[in-house]
Amino acid sequence: MAPKQPAPTPDGRKRCAWSLGSAEYILYHDVEWGVPVHDDRVLFEFLILEAAQAGLSWSTILAKRENYRRAFAGFDAARIARYGARDVARLMADAGIVRNRLKITAAIDNARAALALRQRYGSLDAYLWRFVDGRPLQSRRRSLPQVPARTGVSDALSKDLKAQGFRFVGSTICYAFMQAVGMVNDHLVTCFRHREVASLQ
Repeated sequence: MAPKQPAPTPDGRKRCAWSLGSAEYILYHDVEWGVPVHDDRVLFEFLILEAAQAGLSWSTILAKRENYRRAFAGFDAARIARYGARDVARLMADAGIVRNRLKITAAIDNARAALALRQRYGSLDAYLWRFVDGRPLQSRRRSLPQVPARTGVSDALSKDLKAQGFRFVGSTICYAFMQAVGMVNDHLVTCFRHREVASLQ
């Protein structure tokens, strides 16, 4: 989900243009996107949602977010890690989510991998944020062409997640995840949220 050039909206504030498609999108942009997340459950939620997005638009996933929360036990990794064949069949029949068997089974595998990371690092938060030394990376980009789809940090995160047993964690997915959970502030400098988000840690 790469931001576009911000544009003024009826309230007079400039936002990243990708957020202007719906009121739901604007709310997500204004409240969540780029805000540093340190809650393990929310971090795991975004790992699953970003993986589900692969090949689709973020608007599709955002519209299904509540359905995902219901279908995947509120993104409780410990519960998802116990899912078996009946759960996979249930999820494949659930029209409220993306019914892709590979993505569904990856979510279960990723829950198990997340639990293993918690055992090793104490929390998913501690594991993920060490890739940015515990502080959000602050971008100063002014236009869409300056926003990368991947970076050296997302490459490193992707490689390590795969080594830890995660699936659907390519570098592009990892960078979108980093943007979403505030590991990098990729609001363009002309967007009103850039300065607000930059003040958060």
